[in-house]
Amino acid sequence: MDTTTSADGTTIAFERLGDGPTIVIVGGAFSVAADARALAEALAGAGFTAVTLDRRARGASGDRRGSTPDDEANDLAAVVDAVGGEAMALGHSSGAILALYAASRGVPLRALFLSEPPFRFGVDEPDPRLAERLQQLVDDDRRDEAVVTFQLEAVELPPAMVEQIRQSELFASLVPLAQSTVYDATLTAKVSTPTPEMRAVTPVTILRGEQTFPILVTAADRLAEAMPNAELVIVPESVMHRPDPAATAKVVRERV
Repeated sequence: MDTTTSADGTTIAFERLGDGPTIVIVGGAFSVAADARALAEALAGAGFTAVTLDRRARGASGDRRGSTPDDEANDLAAVVDAVGGEAMALGHSSGAILALYAASRGVPLRALFLSEPPFRFGVDEPDPRLAERLQQLVDDDRRDEAVVTFQLEAVELPPAMVEQIRQSELFASLVPLAQSTVYDATLTAKVSTPTPEMRAVTPVTILRGEQTFPILVTAADRLAEAMPNAELVIVPESVMHRPDPAATAKVVRERV
């Protein structure tokens, strides 16, 4: 993987695949660059240079305790600068919120594709102290509990599903990412409702599956209403918060 340095000195790791217009894939909670490999391959096959990255506190990237959404926006700016100075972004889940926030802060993103961003618009918000509580769990070396708490309270997964994940082999790969849950909780709380600057960003395509969590259907629909210049695209192949690589790449290709 290549690396670049963010404004606060944090190392951010990224990888490029393909040749063509550049699109940076910004993953959601618990994701690392490798998780977007199939999507990157589909985009590369559609004629793009696909860039995957480890957001701070994940994978090969560094971290600086107390990081803010602005720090993560600067991370994305550093990656865009490293890959040519301008790019498009395909953000998924909290990564979609980050991409839109970064664009509103001046990061040179010439088009945004936002896959199921979990905006709350002030409805049924998590505990406002969630990020603080998650940080305390991480500081107390109770990272497994931080992962579970985030899944239950931020993602609102059913307890039975969370317990199933905890008993699976997957869980061991989530625990090292516990610090990143603090940053996701901080980001989604800060811009639970998109700011006027975020709503003014163009061009924006909002994507969601037909079969996904109801809260994400509501979020996508509300975002489309709040951004009248944005296009809402239903992607039937994307199921339960998992963007289908081929179908998603097709949507992007048709709009670039």
